[in-house]
Amino acid sequence: MRKKELKQNSFLNGAFVATMGIVITKVLGMLYVIPFYAIIGEQGGALYGYAYTIYLLFQSLSCAGIPNAISKIISEYQTLGYSKAKEKAFKIGRRLAVFMGIFVFIILFLFAPIIAKAIIGDLTGGNTLSDVTYVIRVIATAILVVPILSIYRGYLEGHKFITPTAISQVVEQVARIVVIIAGSYAALNVFHLSLTTAVGVATFGATAGALIGYLYLLDKVFKHKKEINNITEVKDEPVISTKEILGKIFFYALPFIMIDVFKSAYNFVDMTTLVKTLVHSAGYTTVAAENSMSVISTWGNKLNMIIVSISTGIIISLIPNLTSSSVKGDKKDVHHKINQTLQILLFLSVPMTIGLSFLSQPVWDVFYGNKSAVGAEIMAYYIFVALIISTYTALVSIVQVLKYYKEVFISLFAGVLIKALTNVYLIKTFYGLGLQPVYGSITATILGYLVGIILCLHYLKKKCGVSYKPTIRIIGKIIIADIFMILFLFLVKFVVPISSSVRLLNIPIILVYTIIGAGVYLLVSYKSGVIEEVLGSKMLAKIKRKVAKK
Repeated sequence: MRKKELKQNSFLNGAFVATMGIVITKVLGMLYVIPFYAIIGEQGGALYGYAYTIYLLFQSLSCAGIPNAISKIISEYQTLGYSKAKEKAFKIGRRLAVFMGIFVFIILFLFAPIIAKAIIGDLTGGNTLSDVTYVIRVIATAILVVPILSIYRGYLEGHKFITPTAISQVVEQVARIVVIIAGSYAALNVFHLSLTTAVGVATFGATAGALIGYLYLLDKVFKHKKEINNITEVKDEPVISTKEILGKIFFYALPFIMIDVFKSAYNFVDMTTLVKTLVHSAGYTTVAAENSMSVISTWGNKLNMIIVSISTGIIISLIPNLTSSSVKGDKKDVHHKINQTLQILLFLSVPMTIGLSFLSQPVWDVFYGNKSAVGAEIMAYYIFVALIISTYTALVSIVQVLKYYKEVFISLFAGVLIKALTNVYLIKTFYGLGLQPVYGSITATILGYLVGIILCLHYLKKKCGVSYKPTIRIIGKIIIADIFMILFLFLVKFVVPISSSVRLLNIPIILVYTIIGAGVYLLVSYKSGVIEEVLGSKMLAKIKRKVAKK
């Protein structure tokens, strides 16, 4: 049987493929929480959230931004025709990834008790110090695999082969979910082990999934070396030293490290202050505080990720394409891609955010049932964090690709500082106003990222001369389309109830509101010319032809 050739992806096509891969992954991630929540409950979810928050922070350190750096370097050398240099960079990045994975694993495993102490403190009545230590050590094993997996993804993305990396994410997620569901269920209901052990088995899913994803990509790279190495080589390729490549990796990786670490720092601030503040200042029991914490650390995050995935998919395609335009000195194309990125992102994520907030009650009930007293209420507000994070992630990635590293650091540091300084104060303030105290923590997160967004926009305009007029014009039209969507949804409420006490009945309710909302939004967007402006006339014509054929 003839093997199927790999094909490179254009910016828009790559953004679409990457986004679809991530969306599928996140949808699967959303669906598995239905049985997972039923198996481990809110307290188990809080314990799982503790492990994953710490894991994401140390994962950032283990990967050290090397995969994204490799993607950028590969794209740069590919554009210049430096065949030997690009393969050399890949091999160096691979060795670094293995070393960092082992090093960070050892650190996390050894210091797990200290980290657990920082999270739990002197709290009693909920998850214990030994519980948190155990799940952190289990999930630490994933750090041995994830860096090398990420390197292979960066290698293929740098060549603009986005499709196999997107598929690998789906493969990884499926394997992870199987271990999470089957493992936690078997631990509790077959072997009758403790909740802590069940959560530990579930966290091992990250390791199993990463291993399967790595083996898939390894097979792809091995079988398609010819297509990957298809490059127009220059006659006199300069010799690029190991020192020079290491220097590039360091300078390219550093901003990505900072992005991931500082983004994880937002969650770490919540992890070390929210539960304690709810207990000591708002009169919560430890269990009640951990249940509220689990909404934003575990259960709510699963729903948020469907929106965040949009920016992730766009960025995966953006980095090599924007790097290529920057290397060529095509300033006009750089400006176009920046505006196009923002337009696509906002066109997709704004209505999704508003829609999920509007439907927070039935969505929460479908996924988690109606046992939580605060889940849907918190979720209605927390979903806006996803929109803010998506926008910031896209902007800071652009600033980084254009090599404004100092500016990246300033925006990151300023945002986290705002979060750290306002978190406890706003939690107490919202409690004093008779509102959900958790709203204070969410508001602090939004304020932090908003500061980062404003700074990134300022730097791109000042340093790169970017004009946002095309995007501002489209934002106005997007807002109008969203207003029409919301008005229609409110009218629908007079005919179709927004939620039902019967869990499964919420599914058709969600579908009705989604179809009507999306239909109104797309119709208004089409009539106002937004779709054509965002996608371009050629892409729109292509879509029309495909729809007509069907």
